[in-house]
Amino acid sequence: MAELISNDIQNRAGIRLKSLDHIYRNNYQSKVRRIFWLVILFLLLILFLPWNQNIRSEGSVTALRPEQRPQQLNNFIPGRIVKWWVKEGDLVKKGDTIVQLAEIKDAYLDPNLMSRTKEQLVAEQSSIGFYEGKVDAVNAQISALDQERNFKMKAISNKYIQALRKAESDSLELIAVKNEMTVAERQIEAANKMFSSGVIPLTELERRRINFQNTSAKLLGTQNKFNNSKQDVLIVMLEKEALVQEYAEKIAKASGDQLESRSKIADGQGKLSKLQNQLSNYSIRSGQYFVIAPQDGQVVKARKAGINEVVKEGDMIVEIVPGNYDKAVELWVAPMDLQLLSVGQKVRFMFDGFPAIVFSGWPAASYGTFSGKIAAIEGNTDKNGKFRILVTQDPGDRPWPESLKMGGGAIGFALLKVVPIWYELWRRINGFPPDFYKDQNSEKVIKR
Repeated sequence: MAELISNDIQNRAGIRLKSLDHIYRNNYQSKVRRIFWLVILFLLLILFLPWNQNIRSEGSVTALRPEQRPQQLNNFIPGRIVKWWVKEGDLVKKGDTIVQLAEIKDAYLDPNLMSRTKEQLVAEQSSIGFYEGKVDAVNAQISALDQERNFKMKAISNKYIQALRKAESDSLELIAVKNEMTVAERQIEAANKMFSSGVIPLTELERRRINFQNTSAKLLGTQNKFNNSKQDVLIVMLEKEALVQEYAEKIAKASGDQLESRSKIADGQGKLSKLQNQLSNYSIRSGQYFVIAPQDGQVVKARKAGINEVVKEGDMIVEIVPGNYDKAVELWVAPMDLQLLSVGQKVRFMFDGFPAIVFSGWPAASYGTFSGKIAAIEGNTDKNGKFRILVTQDPGDRPWPESLKMGGGAIGFALLKVVPIWYELWRRINGFPPDFYKDQNSEKVIKR
């Protein structure tokens, strides 16, 4: 119908109109179908392209070693600020003075505190020397008492021997007198009988009676003498025991004085040690009035300002960012992804401030990224429930930028297994984790 109308119009006009060919496309063949199937074929081919699975996480630039990270500079003693030697942003060397403090505690305000403590130390040393001399003197006194006791013991021993000998002599004399007494008793008995018989006169009887009485008196005198000799032996024994007791008391008293002196020495040594400790503490404390830099770095975050401001013990004064440190990146990964990571595994980075074009599935096609290796994986989570890993530079790849600053942001891609794109799409649609596999470098266990 359209063709008939077109022909009719052209016959009436007597000319051929080209616009009619563009409006009415009866003989036109569309290319949409061909393009559609080409796109479908292209998409199917893309689905079979390799895709590098990865774990994406965010973190920041830090130092590998704890002593190389930013650290607070705290004062050890309370005090007031006298002078600032640096300002924020200054670069300092190890040992440079940061701030000077002055004492605020009453116990340390005396300017002659150390000299007076030294005087007390010298006095205590002299006291200890005095008691040590007294101990030596008491030792000499005890030795002299021992010698004196030995001499007197020898003298008493000789006196005791003499008393024993005298008692023995008196004992023999007593025996002789007893024999004489026995003879005298027989004689007086015989004389009485003989006088009764008229054999002897009265004078003879009287003579024998006198002899008997004399012998009896001699026996009594000898007996008393022997008893006195035995008493002398007992007296000497008592003197010996008294001498032993006397010198035991003297030596005990001297030993007590010696122990007292030793106690004074021990007490003095304790005081001496305490004074030495105090003197050492005063010396160390005087050196802590100057807060110095523990390492090379930059001074930042001054928490105190001005002069005469009081700082407490342990307060932060400034923070020092080390100038030289081994760069590392700390990343935070979810617990589900932690099992896919291992020490030595490679990670690609995109640092803040450094332009990069990233194709996470095709790391070789990315531009501006940097490589690293996992150096440590912590075994506990933070307050957000994520695990912290530390990544260092990969020596086999290009070095990280020298201008990286501590605390700068970083986005990491931990490279995993290479799979087809269709498999990766299917995994993400179903919410499955990346494949757990064995890396050739880290020797992890294969598990699909």
